[in-house]
Amino acid sequence: MITEPDFRLADFEPADAASELAESSIWAGDLTVLAEHHTTPEGTHSYLVAHDRSMTWGVPGDPALVAIKITRDLRERTFTFETANHASLAFAQNWLIEHGCPPERIAQAKGDFLKPADDLTLWVERQIRESGSRYKVLDSWTSDFAPSETWTLTRDSSAARAPIRVFLEEGNPDAHTYTMREGAFADEAAARHWLEDRGSPLPQPPDYRGEAAARLTRAALTRSSGASAIPKAGLDTGNAPSAGTGQRPTPRRPM
Repeated sequence: MITEPDFRLADFEPADAASELAESSIWAGDLTVLAEHHTTPEGTHSYLVAHDRSMTWGVPGDPALVAIKITRDLRERTFTFETANHASLAFAQNWLIEHGCPPERIAQAKGDFLKPADDLTLWVERQIRESGSRYKVLDSWTSDFAPSETWTLTRDSSAARAPIRVFLEEGNPDAHTYTMREGAFADEAAARHWLEDRGSPLPQPPDYRGEAAARLTRAALTRSSGASAIPKAGLDTGNAPSAGTGQRPTPRRPM
């Protein structure tokens, strides 16, 4: 079922040229809402994450998710409209949280989309959502087909060692699940070489060692609190990173 967004802008006018351009650049008919929050009762703000189906026919590798923040001036009947494109849901949620959305209101995705496959995926996504401005996004890639994956290349401002981090999301359409893993590299060149070559397992961040149990405990607590529905796929201690496929990504997949 396609869930189109309701921007709730009837009788409102754009407050500035940038908002007019941003709002006019998005066609609601192309979007499938993954998560949203609208403030009540005043309705001054809306926060949405949506999958943009039109990106399938755009530039190969471009991010297919869009995060949207709408601010309404109820007295002037005007609105501001801000957007940011992301390769993965967690980074889109992080952007919205950084722009004022309550974390608990945007954390749970809806609809019949791929689900996290294991506890480590849940933990990594939560880490991204709650990271604030810790990760600076340097590049990303979204792929629909073989291999079904997205990756986001970042710089971790909190990392004392191996500050370049790759967040690799691999989909399993047959199981209707996906995994998210974090890799660490000394510099951007090394990370890009791994993304091109895939000749070795994704290297774990140094700070992962000895923390697998704590990560999985946090993930289990998050799941039990109802933050996300996760099919049981067995615990992953993080000691078996993705080895990659060696295949070049091809155009993107829907969430």
